[in-house]
Amino acid sequence: MGINLGEVFPNFEADTSKGKIKFHDWIGDSWGILFSHPADYTPVCTTELGELYGLVSEFTQRSVKLIALSCDDVTSHLGWIKDIQSYRKQPQVTDDFPYPIISDPKRELATQLGMIDPAEKDAAGLPLTCRAVFIIGPNKTLKLSMLYPATTGRNFKYTFSPNFLRSLLKAVLLLLALA
Repeated sequence: MGINLGEVFPNFEADTSKGKIKFHDWIGDSWGILFSHPADYTPVCTTELGELYGLVSEFTQRSVKLIALSCDDVTSHLGWIKDIQSYRKQPQVTDDFPYPIISDPKRELATQLGMIDPAEKDAAGLPLTCRAVFIIGPNKTLKLSMLYPATTGRNFKYTFSPNFLRSLLKAVLLLLALA
Protein backbone atom coordinates (compact mmCIF):
# COMPACT_ATOMS: atom_id res chain seq x y z
CA MET A 1 0.00 0.00 0.00
CA GLY A 2 1.43 3.37 0.98
CA ILE A 3 0.42 6.99 0.78
CA ASN A 4 1.25 9.65 -1.77
CA LEU A 5 2.09 13.29 -1.21
CA GLY A 6 -1.04 15.40 -0.93
CA GLU A 7 -3.24 12.49 0.12
CA VAL A 8 -5.06 12.49 3.45
CA PHE A 9 -2.92 10.64 5.99
CA PRO A 10 -4.74 7.61 7.43
CA ASN A 11 -6.80 8.25 10.55
CA PHE A 12 -5.50 5.12 12.27
CA GLU A 13 -6.13 4.05 15.86
CA ALA A 14 -3.13 2.77 17.79
CA ASP A 15 -1.87 1.88 21.22
CA THR A 16 1.01 4.14 22.24
CA SER A 17 3.24 4.76 25.21
CA LYS A 18 0.77 7.51 26.19
CA GLY A 19 -2.42 5.46 25.70
CA LYS A 20 -4.71 4.82 22.74
CA ILE A 21 -4.88 7.50 20.03
CA LYS A 22 -6.89 8.19 16.91
CA PHE A 23 -4.37 9.97 14.70
CA HIS A 24 -6.47 12.86 13.38
CA ASP A 25 -7.75 13.63 16.89
CA TRP A 26 -4.21 13.44 18.27
CA ILE A 27 -2.71 15.76 15.65
CA GLY A 28 -5.60 18.25 15.92
CA ASP A 29 -4.80 21.50 14.10
CA SER A 30 -1.05 20.99 14.42
CA TRP A 31 1.60 19.72 12.07
CA GLY A 32 2.88 16.24 12.80
CA ILE A 33 6.09 14.34 12.19
CA LEU A 34 5.94 10.56 12.39
CA PHE A 35 9.28 8.74 12.64
CA SER A 36 9.48 4.95 12.37
CA HIS A 37 11.97 2.61 14.00
CA PRO A 38 12.51 -1.10 13.33
CA ALA A 39 12.78 -2.07 17.01
CA ASP A 40 13.14 -0.83 20.58
CA TYR A 41 16.53 -0.73 22.30
CA THR A 42 18.64 -0.63 19.15
CA PRO A 43 21.54 1.82 19.53
CA VAL A 44 20.67 3.87 16.43
CA CYS A 45 16.98 4.15 17.32
CA THR A 46 17.78 5.00 20.94
CA THR A 47 20.16 7.81 20.00
CA GLU A 48 17.73 9.11 17.41
CA LEU A 49 14.80 9.29 19.82
CA GLY A 50 17.15 10.81 22.36
CA GLU A 51 18.14 13.53 19.92
CA LEU A 52 14.46 14.24 19.22
CA TYR A 53 13.89 14.43 22.97
CA GLY A 54 16.35 17.32 23.04
CA LEU A 55 14.63 19.10 20.13
CA VAL A 56 11.01 18.87 21.28
CA SER A 57 10.83 22.53 22.32
CA GLU A 58 11.96 23.61 18.82
CA PHE A 59 9.06 21.70 17.29
CA THR A 60 6.52 22.57 19.99
CA GLN A 61 7.02 26.31 19.55
CA ARG A 62 6.16 25.80 15.88
CA SER A 63 3.00 23.77 16.64
CA VAL A 64 4.58 20.54 15.39
CA LYS A 65 3.77 17.31 17.25
CA LEU A 66 6.20 14.39 17.20
CA ILE A 67 5.24 10.73 17.28
CA ALA A 68 7.39 7.64 16.84
CA LEU A 69 6.48 4.13 15.68
CA SER A 70 8.22 0.90 16.59
CA CYS A 71 7.15 -2.68 16.00
CA ASP A 72 7.47 -3.63 19.65
CA ASP A 73 4.65 -3.50 22.21
CA VAL A 74 3.82 -0.72 24.67
CA THR A 75 5.42 -2.54 27.62
CA SER A 76 8.69 -2.66 25.69
CA HIS A 77 8.29 1.02 24.74
CA LEU A 78 7.91 2.03 28.40
CA GLY A 79 11.18 0.30 29.27
CA TRP A 80 12.87 1.74 26.19
CA ILE A 81 11.80 5.25 27.17
CA LYS A 82 13.87 4.88 30.36
CA ASP A 83 16.82 3.84 28.21
CA ILE A 84 16.34 6.89 25.97
CA GLN A 85 16.11 9.16 29.02
CA SER A 86 19.29 7.60 30.40
CA TYR A 87 21.05 8.34 27.10
CA ARG A 88 19.84 11.96 27.42
CA LYS A 89 20.89 12.03 31.09
CA GLN A 90 17.27 12.83 32.03
CA PRO A 91 15.24 11.49 34.96
CA GLN A 92 13.85 8.10 34.01
CA VAL A 93 10.13 8.80 34.32
CA THR A 94 7.96 7.45 31.49
CA ASP A 95 5.17 9.98 32.21
CA ASP A 96 7.59 12.81 31.37
CA PHE A 97 8.53 11.54 27.91
CA PRO A 98 7.52 14.32 25.49
CA TYR A 99 5.98 12.34 22.63
CA PRO A 100 4.18 9.02 22.16
CA ILE A 101 5.63 5.87 20.64
CA ILE A 102 3.16 3.83 18.59
CA SER A 103 3.07 0.07 19.12
CA ASP A 104 2.80 -1.96 15.90
CA PRO A 105 3.91 -5.53 16.68
CA LYS A 106 1.80 -7.04 13.88
CA ARG A 107 3.12 -4.41 11.44
CA GLU A 108 -0.42 -3.51 10.37
CA LEU A 109 0.18 0.24 10.40
CA ALA A 110 3.62 -0.16 8.85
CA THR A 111 2.01 -2.14 6.03
CA GLN A 112 -0.76 0.45 5.60
CA LEU A 113 1.82 3.23 5.32
CA GLY A 114 4.05 1.27 2.91
CA MET A 115 6.93 0.98 5.37
CA ILE A 116 7.73 -2.74 5.09
CA ASP A 117 11.03 -3.89 3.61
CA PRO A 118 10.43 -7.47 2.44
CA ALA A 119 14.16 -8.04 1.89
CA GLU A 120 15.07 -7.36 5.54
CA LYS A 121 13.88 -9.74 8.28
CA ASP A 122 14.13 -9.72 12.06
CA ALA A 123 15.26 -12.75 14.15
CA ALA A 124 11.71 -14.18 14.04
CA GLY A 125 11.62 -13.93 10.24
CA LEU A 126 9.19 -11.00 10.18
CA PRO A 127 9.90 -8.21 7.70
CA LEU A 128 11.51 -5.11 9.18
CA THR A 129 9.99 -1.72 8.79
CA CYS A 130 11.90 0.80 6.74
CA ARG A 131 13.16 3.90 8.45
CA ALA A 132 10.57 6.52 7.59
CA VAL A 133 9.78 10.16 8.21
CA PHE A 134 6.35 11.57 7.38
CA ILE A 135 5.39 15.22 7.75
CA ILE A 136 1.63 15.71 7.97
CA GLY A 137 -0.03 19.12 7.65
CA PRO A 138 -2.83 20.48 9.83
CA ASN A 139 -5.22 19.60 6.99
CA LYS A 140 -4.17 15.97 7.62
CA THR A 141 -2.43 15.57 4.23
CA LEU A 142 1.03 14.16 3.67
CA LYS A 143 3.49 16.97 2.89
CA LEU A 144 6.82 15.07 2.91
CA SER A 145 7.96 11.46 3.16
CA MET A 146 11.32 9.74 3.28
CA LEU A 147 11.85 5.96 3.28
CA TYR A 148 15.07 4.00 3.38
CA PRO A 149 16.23 0.55 4.56
CA ALA A 150 16.45 -0.22 8.28
CA THR A 151 20.00 -1.43 7.74
CA THR A 152 21.04 2.06 6.61
CA GLY A 153 20.73 3.41 10.14
CA ARG A 154 19.78 6.94 11.02
CA ASN A 155 21.76 8.58 13.79
CA PHE A 156 20.68 12.21 14.13
CA LYS A 157 24.21 13.34 14.92
CA TYR A 158 25.32 12.19 11.47
CA THR A 159 22.43 11.52 9.12
CA PHE A 160 20.12 14.19 10.54
CA SER A 161 22.63 16.86 11.40
CA PRO A 162 21.57 20.16 13.02
CA ASN A 163 21.65 21.69 9.52
CA PHE A 164 19.19 19.07 8.28
CA LEU A 165 16.91 19.66 11.27
CA ARG A 166 16.99 23.40 10.70
CA SER A 167 16.12 22.75 7.05
CA LEU A 168 13.30 20.44 8.14
CA LEU A 169 11.95 23.12 10.46
CA LYS A 170 12.25 25.69 7.65
CA ALA A 171 10.31 23.34 5.37
CA VAL A 172 7.59 23.07 8.00
CA LEU A 173 7.51 26.86 8.33
CA LEU A 174 7.30 27.24 4.55
CA LEU A 175 4.48 24.70 4.40
CA LEU A 176 2.75 26.61 7.21
CA ALA A 177 2.99 29.80 5.18
CA LEU A 178 1.49 28.05 2.15
CA ALA A 179 -1.35 26.43 4.11
